[in-house]
Amino acid sequence: MQKQRRRISNDDFTHEDPWRIFRIMSEFVEGFEVLSKVGDAVSIFGSSRTKSHDKYYRLTEEIAYQLAKAGYAIITGSGPGMMEAANKGAKRAKGQSVGLNIEIPTEQKPNRYVDTLVDFHYFFIRKVMFVKYAKAFVITPGGYGTLDELFEAINLIQTERIGKFPVVLAGSEYWKGMLDWLKAMVLKRRNISPCELEIFKVIDEPKEIVKYIKSFYGKA
Repeated sequence: MQKQRRRISNDDFTHEDPWRIFRIMSEFVEGFEVLSKVGDAVSIFGSSRTKSHDKYYRLTEEIAYQLAKAGYAIITGSGPGMMEAANKGAKRAKGQSVGLNIEIPTEQKPNRYVDTLVDFHYFFIRKVMFVKYAKAFVITPGGYGTLDELFEAINLIQTERIGKFPVVLAGSEYWKGMLDWLKAMVLKRRNISPCELEIFKVIDEPKEIVKYIKSFYGKA
């Protein structure tokens, strides 16, 4: 998909806040229009800093490949690292490879494996698109942005703001410390309940991830 781009000034809408709503509306409309045609999809998240020789890059590419082979479109943030790996895996399987790019001061360039690209100025609109059009989330090793997507999804399910859907953590070795802390501190202090630790699953094997997602929807 060919898109025209323009540079967004930091001063846009500063003095005319009521006009901001039109930009917000236009981003929602464009996102809904493009992504409504994608079909069943899985959103994959992970670090933009991961290099192609990293074991988790290779794992993410294989996960996306297996999901795309099973008929799922792959949605990422369109950038480098794990996002590139996921789009690459989708492309290798001849599946739909979608990127939701965000305009930030350190300009993020979409990776070369994205076929369908949508640009966003607002993070919150982009987040809506990741959730609304995904049948599942696969969370691979990443930093603050990845953790943000993970915990927002878990919180939305926990508070029943959205229906339950598969949330998978891939790369158990990477997530072990966080999971131990959730059990030893957060659960122990009763800030979450045992059943809320079941909102997500930890699965490393790509084919098992596909099997879990399909079985969740009664397709296995």
